[in-house]
Order: sequence, then structure tokens, then C-alpha cells
Amino acid sequence: MDDDNQKARIEALTAFLDEDPEDHFSRYALALEHKSAGRPEEAVAALEDIRRRDPSYLPLYYQLAVCLMEVRRDRDALAAAEAGVPVARAAGNAKTLAELETLAAEIRTELA
Repeated sequence: MDDDNQKARIEALTAFLDEDPEDHFSRYALALEHKSAGRPEEAVAALEDIRRRDPSYLPLYYQLAVCLMEVRRDRDALAAAEAGVPVARAAGNAKTLAELETLAAEIRTELA
């Protein structure tokens, strides 16, 4: 049942994106559905697509870093977290800024 619901959500989000490829919220939601379904590579692709289209879309950076770590691309994950820091700062979003800085520090520790 849950798989059917997830499949329906993915199909609906894909349809929204067919109508409006610039709908970053739907693309972000699609990435989270892929992540939840155990497909982090597809989540990474969707999040990287958002980043190419709109690098100021702040929510993507944390999830991109997490998904990159899931596919063992830790250096890319660090780069994603670090890239989000100035975006969060420019947006005045202290919560996301702290989350990204903490995540980047954790990744640096794992890489050391």
C-alpha cells in the first residue's frame, strides 16, 4: 500500500514537472520521495538539477549533501554543504546556516 502511495506521489510530481520544469518545490519533493524510496542517486540528480536552475534555492543544499553521503561521495557532500552556507547567510536563515555548518564539520571529521 505504501509503495503504491509513493509511486502515485512520484507520478504526480513528475506530471507537475512536465507541465512546469521550473517548479523547484515539486522537483525538491520528488527528490525527497526518491530518497525515501531508497534511491539516493535519483535524489541527487533531482537536487543537482535544481541547483543548476536556481542556486539560490536554499533547501536543496542540506539534502544534496546528505544524499551525496549516502552514495559515498563525501567530498562532493562537503562541497554541497559548504556551497549552501553563503546562500543561507544571504537569505538570513540562521537555522539552515547552522545546520549546514554543522553538517560540513561532521563531513570534514569523517574525511580526516
